[in-house]
Amino acid sequence: MRVAIDTGGTFTDIVYLENNILKSDKVFSTPSDPSLAILEGISRIDPSLKIETLIHGSTVGTNAFLERKGAKIAFITTSGFEDIIFIGRQNRPSLYDFFVEKPAPIVSQENCFGIEERINAKGEILKPLKDSEIQRCLNWLKEKDIKSVAVCLLHSYLYPEHEIRLKKAFLSLNLPISISSEILPEFREYERASTTAINAYLSPVMGRYLNRLKKKLSNIKIYIQQSNGGWLTAEEASRFACHTILSGPAGGVAGAYIWAKNLEENKIITFDMGGTSTDVCLVDDKIPFTKEYMIDGYPLSIPVIDIHTVGAGGGSIAYIDTGGALKVGPESAGADPGPACYGKGNKPTVTDANLILGRILPEAFLGGRFSLQKERSEKAIFELAKKLNLGLEETALGIIQVANINMCRALRKVSLERGYDPQEFALFCFGGAGGLHASTLAKELGIKKVIIPKLAGSFSAFGLLVSPPIKDFSRTIWIKAEKKKKLHDFIKILTAEAQSYIKNIGFDPQDFDTEIFLDMRYKGQGFELTIPFTENYIDLFEKEHLKQFGYLSKDFPVEVITLRVRIRGKYAENSWKIEKGEEKYHLKQTKVFTEKGFIEVPVIDWNSLKIGDSFKGPAIILENFTTVWVEPEFIVKVKENYTLVLEIL
Repeated sequence: MRVAIDTGGTFTDIVYLENNILKSDKVFSTPSDPSLAILEGISRIDPSLKIETLIHGSTVGTNAFLERKGAKIAFITTSGFEDIIFIGRQNRPSLYDFFVEKPAPIVSQENCFGIEERINAKGEILKPLKDSEIQRCLNWLKEKDIKSVAVCLLHSYLYPEHEIRLKKAFLSLNLPISISSEILPEFREYERASTTAINAYLSPVMGRYLNRLKKKLSNIKIYIQQSNGGWLTAEEASRFACHTILSGPAGGVAGAYIWAKNLEENKIITFDMGGTSTDVCLVDDKIPFTKEYMIDGYPLSIPVIDIHTVGAGGGSIAYIDTGGALKVGPESAGADPGPACYGKGNKPTVTDANLILGRILPEAFLGGRFSLQKERSEKAIFELAKKLNLGLEETALGIIQVANINMCRALRKVSLERGYDPQEFALFCFGGAGGLHASTLAKELGIKKVIIPKLAGSFSAFGLLVSPPIKDFSRTIWIKAEKKKKLHDFIKILTAEAQSYIKNIGFDPQDFDTEIFLDMRYKGQGFELTIPFTENYIDLFEKEHLKQFGYLSKDFPVEVITLRVRIRGKYAENSWKIEKGEEKYHLKQTKVFTEKGFIEVPVIDWNSLKIGDSFKGPAIILENFTTVWVEPEFIVKVKENYTLVLEIL
């Protein structure tokens, strides 16, 4: 049996199949040691079911990077380029901000080493790498208290032999070694250096965590979800730790894509609101990818699902800034101490505000296993209310409105700001807190349909369960687009490399499909478009260029800059159903505070609904791990697998 577990900032979600029926559970995360929550989640599964495989979405790498708790690394590069990570690029996110702060470094300048060697932009050796220079670098490393090494030599994507020689020599140090020709064999030195350094920074952290997990689950095969929506072995995740940065959120998008296809919905905006953050992604018939992802000021140039994240979750803390304005997030109360109503903390959060408004029922939280303490929420929010000179409920409503503004901004970022009309898309909502805000956000943006799966509270884990293994390979090749024979030769070489790699880590290449993409541009341009490879790839490039930029250029030849091969497992679990579940919430009516004051609202147990049912809002719909607040303007329809579809009247 396969089990999928997604570790979030507040909760750890578990999803598995039992007799083709999807089962889910949720436990509090344990930030000090995420494996403890995983063990607790597994212990809640029927012991008669033999677990053979665990697919794990982890935030260990992400948190280590954001909190700057990665390994102490050395950065080895071509002499004269030691400052490349610190200089970065000329573009600035805040051009007129006099007080802007650069992101905290992941490597200190005294741990950067310039080695005497040089390759030119054609891949030719200008200065060979001598054995004496390798030994000089090795001696320098031995004098340092280094836990991991990053190597990024100039133009090594064309001539990797110097990096390979260094790696062989450094293996004697018994440390993780990341070389750019393996991590990112592509041009653009800064992005390649940054990605390689991030990998070196996170590999020891990820390795230690996964080794502990494997010891505790020695009889279970462990796979780790990657940022590209697929998973690979735990050993490979330790080696290529940078690929786990968007591990959990990527699973959510992959799951939403599959679920929406079953409902014949091709245009969705995924809205994943958990305890710590909200992740949104626009899917227009296919999952979007980007290789220009930034994490806390550093470029990570690997293929990742194009997800936009904001610090707005159920645990986001509300406060008043120095100007007297009410703000929400990005700081979160997380799992420990959590929102005030959890019984440990005393800071007001979005969850506390929803509880005060009556949208969350204390006795129905976490399937009734954990009762919320409303009086603690009242005390926490009352402190804000006094400063704002507002009533308790008005302040709570203000917190929700501010949080919604933050999330609306994120939804506009992936739609309107990219030329998409959100009204043409359905809002696909999941995450434990998403259902409380989805209909309000849809109303604000004019989105006419909201889709909420019954598994919403643990949906990212569902995405992990149904995702296949995926591995991306790339190589900068620099050829004229019309050189088709040369391009086919490169494709054969990289495809063979990909299949060999998959075989070496224990998979059968025949169980994988191969997808080929080309990064193309007009000669002289500073950016590329990624185009699926077909025999008419030049025409496809020009159509995409015209679509995105409104013009074609007949005066400049077209180039193929980088070749990409994605090898994707054919396995995708689709023989699943959602069971109706046991009806357990018998409260029929409650009061909810809105802009019009308190109103009487029906309370509906999700498990009491039948496929084909429909009813009008307002309403509160309860499920073990999520609550849905339906605005008055919506009608609710119950579709296949008890999926809720909210449509504006």
